[in-house]
Amino acid sequence: MANGKKVRTLGVLTGGGDCPGLNAVIRAIVLTAEREGVRVQGIRNAYSGLIHQQFTELDSSKVDHLLQYGGTMLGSSNRDNPFQFMMTIDGEHRAVDVSETVIKNFHQAGLDGLIAIGGDGTLKITHKLTQMGLPAVCVPKTIDNDLLATDVTFGFDTAVGIATEAIDRIRTTAESHGRLMVVEVMGRNAGWIALFSGLAGGADVILIPEIPFSLQAIVNEIRSDRSAGKNFSIIVVAEGARQKDGEVVVKKMVDDPTEPRRLGGIGNVVGQLLEDETGYETRATVLGHIQRGGTPSTYDRNLSTRFGVHAARCAIEGKFGHLVALQKGLIELVPLAEAAEGQRLVSPDSDFIRVARSVGISFGDEL
Repeated sequence: MANGKKVRTLGVLTGGGDCPGLNAVIRAIVLTAEREGVRVQGIRNAYSGLIHQQFTELDSSKVDHLLQYGGTMLGSSNRDNPFQFMMTIDGEHRAVDVSETVIKNFHQAGLDGLIAIGGDGTLKITHKLTQMGLPAVCVPKTIDNDLLATDVTFGFDTAVGIATEAIDRIRTTAESHGRLMVVEVMGRNAGWIALFSGLAGGADVILIPEIPFSLQAIVNEIRSDRSAGKNFSIIVVAEGARQKDGEVVVKKMVDDPTEPRRLGGIGNVVGQLLEDETGYETRATVLGHIQRGGTPSTYDRNLSTRFGVHAARCAIEGKFGHLVALQKGLIELVPLAEAAEGQRLVSPDSDFIRVARSVGISFGDEL
């Protein structure tokens, strides 16, 4: 053992937003641990479960059927940061540091190691806790595909597939009615879902956060297509896209000190602006949480299983303080200190962008 102590019981939690493949990771962890004689305790509702001591014993009988199910059997949360945990004290609702409580409850539960499955927020929280002595391993999860340490995150492939199918369906009704159709997809500050689904769905325009757009450039593209005889246009918009010198569109602010902004609404804004400018009938569709739900794709099931097996082995061998990551087709261990830093964004000079431009897709930046 790397830390000199035999691991007998592991805890596992899912943090941040849900996504397809979480249950597959949990299943792989439990099945792998069970074969090594290691018990697994599920922790409910992310780090909130360690704060409130909410545990559930997991074994093969409880997880073996989970491979094809989306969501997470353990529940999740993207608000319960132990270092800024919202509590009401003396009638005042404020953020409190309860990280010491997390460490104490972890040991009281008889856990020897933790596997935290989550995105950038979960990685940063877990890294800070490891610096306080918590023995933990992380698994990268997010449909946004924006974690720098891994080539891809599970959940992304499924989300792209769902968005692409939606674009395919919207395309037929757009052509039937000669409309402009705007499709808003998720991704926060990263444009991966919009780029991949827009390219696969044959969009005319793709708007991503990494390339601020000009409304006039989109109008020019639409008018050019109409002059060439095309009677409809598909515009795919990432939720974090913004106009040049503009701001992202915020759907609402929430009581979350870690990330109070909830993005959303740019699709409707773009749709209305285009209809006003061009006079063409326009409809906007916001895919929202449809992209995060349902059955994981074959690729995501297999990637989730690989991540789960390697995370369990890493924890059982006492190799804590790491993220299991996919790099050049192989599962590698990346120190959490490195994994928690930076964000994987679309490069405006990437091959995918060049390919899209080569087949005539506009990114709203050409005037």
